[in-house]
Amino acid sequence: MRNYDYNSCFKDLLVPDIVSLLTKIHEYRGEQTLFIEAKADTLTKLVEIAKIQSTESSNKIEGIYTSDERLKKLVQEKTTPRTRNEQEIAGYRDVLSTIHEGHDYIPPKPSIILQLHRDLYKFSGISYGGHYKTSDNVIAEEDSQGNKKIRFQPVPAWETSDAVERLCNAYSEAISQGQIDELLLIPMFILDFLCIHPFNDGNGRMSRLLTLLLLYRAGYIVGKYISIEKLIEESKDTYYEALQKSSQNWHEKQNDYAPFVRYMLGIIAAAYRDFSQRVQTLTSSGLSKPERISKIIEQNLGKITKSQIAEKCPDISNITIQRTLSDLQKNGQIIKIGGGRYTAYIWNRDKD
Repeated sequence: MRNYDYNSCFKDLLVPDIVSLLTKIHEYRGEQTLFIEAKADTLTKLVEIAKIQSTESSNKIEGIYTSDERLKKLVQEKTTPRTRNEQEIAGYRDVLSTIHEGHDYIPPKPSIILQLHRDLYKFSGISYGGHYKTSDNVIAEEDSQGNKKIRFQPVPAWETSDAVERLCNAYSEAISQGQIDELLLIPMFILDFLCIHPFNDGNGRMSRLLTLLLLYRAGYIVGKYISIEKLIEESKDTYYEALQKSSQNWHEKQNDYAPFVRYMLGIIAAAYRDFSQRVQTLTSSGLSKPERISKIIEQNLGKITKSQIAEKCPDISNITIQRTLSDLQKNGQIIKIGGGRYTAYIWNRDKD
């Protein structure tokens, strides 16, 4: 059986590019903690947007969909789930809310992980919700011709309970000793969790929920305002590539955590950069709302959609955004591309 001794392997991760990412994330957290504490009310809209995006993206990675309208109503609890997909979306919404509101009181223990998994499936009534896998499972991939092959063989079912227990104990011990930067420890824990693959279903979604939980408990709460799940979904191929590289030779205790750690730190740093930009937009002094919208489009290289503009300035109504877009287009300052749901805008740099 595998031992999870993080203190013996974390030093191998202290290479220049990973250390640089750690330093940057520490700087971002220091800069933004005071703003978050002082402007909690201003950031409420960002939290709402991030909840919708996180719920959508984490489920989308697993092929679980519903319409944009239904998704928004489900996350805002303005409707009840109608389909199996919507039941799982609603379950994710509730577990995400639990973590947002009570992370300080939710330690990473086997009993807690089982409870979170139970709640993930509470609307679907599936019997395996809140229970470890009852049969061995595999992580497979499918090529363009539909041929499947086994990419990784997780821990067998009979070992799962003990494996999760040892994993959580190793994490708690590493935290108590305080030798490892938690930004390194968290993705190592998540990689091992995914290699154990403790459930019949829901392992990927649980891994992303646990990532948020551990980040919040460590004081990195950017995921409440910027959807880390969306950033993962947008780089899904890179995510799976890093996961595959770091899981090679895992059973032999010779795997390299670096690819997955490097990927996750890049995602966290990207979330903080995005948050920093949105904070700057929200606090732009002396600019009217139309001027802020104009500045966002001008500073964006390439296309930008109306919904992306709304994400960047959640305090501005859709009516004001639409009116400003129309005015900028009439004045020739922006160019409209596409139509319908594919409509986007670019800054007319020929007029600069």
